[in-house]
Amino acid sequence: MKRYLADIDLSKVEILNCDVAIIGSGIAGLYAAYHLDRKLNCSLFTKQELDDSSSTLAQGGIAAVTEKADRIEYHSSDTITAGAGLSDKNAVRVIVEEGPGDIEELIKLGVNFDMDKKGHLMTAQEGGHGMRRILRCGGDATGAEIVEKLKIAVSKLENVELCKDAFVADIMTKDNEVCALIVHKDNKWVVYKTCNVIIAAGGIGQIYRYTTNPTVATGDGIAMAKRAGAKLNHMEFVQFHPTGFYTKENRNRRCFLISEALRGEGGKLFNDADERFMIGRHELAELAPRDIVSREIYREIKSQKSPFIKLDITHHSKKFLKKRFPTIYKACLDKGINISEQCIPVGPVQHYIMGGIKTDLDGLSNIIGLFAIGEAANTGVHGANRLASNSTLECVVFGRRCANYININFKNNDFKLCYPKIKKTKSNLDIEHEIIELKGIMVKYCGILRNEYYLKLGIKHINKLLEKLDNTTQNTRRSIELYNMVMVAHSILTGAFERNKSLGSHFREDEI
Repeated sequence: MKRYLADIDLSKVEILNCDVAIIGSGIAGLYAAYHLDRKLNCSLFTKQELDDSSSTLAQGGIAAVTEKADRIEYHSSDTITAGAGLSDKNAVRVIVEEGPGDIEELIKLGVNFDMDKKGHLMTAQEGGHGMRRILRCGGDATGAEIVEKLKIAVSKLENVELCKDAFVADIMTKDNEVCALIVHKDNKWVVYKTCNVIIAAGGIGQIYRYTTNPTVATGDGIAMAKRAGAKLNHMEFVQFHPTGFYTKENRNRRCFLISEALRGEGGKLFNDADERFMIGRHELAELAPRDIVSREIYREIKSQKSPFIKLDITHHSKKFLKKRFPTIYKACLDKGINISEQCIPVGPVQHYIMGGIKTDLDGLSNIIGLFAIGEAANTGVHGANRLASNSTLECVVFGRRCANYININFKNNDFKLCYPKIKKTKSNLDIEHEIIELKGIMVKYCGILRNEYYLKLGIKHINKLLEKLDNTTQNTRRSIELYNMVMVAHSILTGAFERNKSLGSHFREDEI
C-alpha cells in the first residue's frame, strides 16, 4: 500500500494555511463548520458541488425522542438491538440524550420539519423502531432541507471558506500528528497547512454495483485516513437497503432509494406468487431490521423469475402519497409507476457502512488532530447494523461535539513540511474498466450473503488489483479514487473473512 498518491513538489506548489480543514459538505461537515469558534479560520472541501452528498439524498428523516410517550431508554434499546449488541453503549447514550437539543437548534436555523395543524412536530415510524420518533421535512426530503439550511447558515460565516471542485488526495502527518492536506483545486495541486482535519467525506457505496450512494462516495476519507495510519474498525458491516428502485439501467449507477418509511406507513412486500413472504420470517414482518428484510428479499429474488419483488402501498390514496412522499411519488411516476395504483419494483442495494475510522466520543482518531464524523467514522453507535434515521442524528451530534472539542483544545503547531518524491511509472490502466471489475468482485464475493470460499477469492482478486495499482502512477483524480476504492474493498473483504460468525448486517452462510 502506498503512503501518498499525489505527485507534488513542495517547492513548486502554493502553500496556504487554515486552522481547521473539513473534508465533505454533507450534514456532518456543515454542522461541524457552523459550530467552530468564529476566531478559527476553516476551509471546507467538497469534490463537486455542496449538494453532492448522501445527506442531500436522505429521504427517511432524523430519529429523536420528541413524543411524550417515548423515552431515551426506548431509543437506546432499539439502537442496541438493531446493532446486534455490538453498539457502544456510551456512544448510543450520547446521541439519544443530546439529539433532541440539536433538533431544537436545527429548527432555530430554519429547518422546516413537518408539523401537524397544532404546530407540533409530526413523527413517523421506521423498521426497528418501537415508537414513532422519525422527524421529516417535506415528507421525504429531509436530507435536502437540512443541508440547504446549514449551507445558508455556513455561507454567511466569514471564517469559513467553501471550496467546491476541490479533491483532497492525501493527509500529511509528522510524528503521528496531522500537519497538512494535499488538495487539487483550480486545476492545480495546493497544500493546506493545518493541524486539525475533520473527515466528513461520507461512504463507500460506489465500490458496489448497486448502491443508493452518489458518484462521489468512493471511500476517499476512509482510505486517506488509513494511509495516514488511522485505525479502521468494523469495516465488514455493510448495510444493504431492502428497497432500491429496480430498473435495468441501475447497474453500476446510483439506484433511487424507496424509503423505509413506505413500509412504516403500511407498505407490503410481495413475491412473484403474490405472497407476503415476510410474514413468518420475522415478528415485525416488513418492519424488521434492514439486514433481515434485505436477506429475505435477496432469497426470494434468487428463487423466482423476476429480478425484483413488489412493494405495495396502493391502500393509500393518491392525495396522501403525493403529500407524504412527494419525491418518491414523482420519481416513480417519471419511471412509469403510479404508486397509488401500481406496485413498485424493488430490490436490495448497498446503502451504508457501519464501519469506518475508529473515533472516540469527540470524533478524534488515533492520529493527533485527525477527526472523523458522519458515515466515514466508526463512533460505535451503529454496531453491526444501523437503525434507520440514526445516521442523520449521529451527524449533527458528533459534528457539534467534534467542533466543540477543537474549540477548547485548539493549538497551532508550526510543522516544517516534507514530502517524499513519488516514483513515476506508466499509467496505462483503463480506469473505468478496473472500477467495473471492482464492483463485480464486491457484489459477487462480499455482498448480502457471504462464505469463506468466496471471500478468499475476493481477497485474491483485490490483492492482484492492489498490486497492479501499486506499480502504476495515480496521476488523475479518477485514478486516485480507484486506489481509494480498492483499499476500502480490501478492508471490507478481510474484515468479513476474519469474522466467521454472522452478526447484524454481516451474514455468513457457512457460519461455524
